[in-house]
Amino acid sequence: FEGCIACLIPMTTISTLIIQNSDLALFFIKQLSKDLGISDERTVNLTQKHIRGRLAESLLFLKDTYGVEEDESTLSIYLSREDLANLSNMTTSNAIRTLSNFASEKIIAIDGRKIKLINLDKLMKISKIG
Repeated sequence: FEGCIACLIPMTTISTLIIQNSDLALFFIKQLSKDLGISDERTVNLTQKHIRGRLAESLLFLKDTYGVEEDESTLSIYLSREDLANLSNMTTSNAIRTLSNFASEKIIAIDGRKIKLINLDKLMKISKIG
């Protein structure tokens, strides 16, 4: 956890700003549309891709969302195998097996909960093919 400052804006204030400012309304519409498109694409991918494609996509999602450490290849988030399996819509045993396969193929390296993305191009290809 990190310290932060939180701000609470009443919904009535936001509604008033949106009604009075069409540029702000358009910004929210565009942002919500983009987020909905990403969510829809992710849902389709998690239900239609094979196990390898789903896990590859989840690893890329974690990289894009949380970033990497100073070595520019180790994910900045450390998830349990169960959490990674849930994110990838698969059983924990399938996630463990697939991670091991990726490691033996030198696509990733695993050190406890740390995952290092070694061959990003191959991971993207697996994600794309499904």
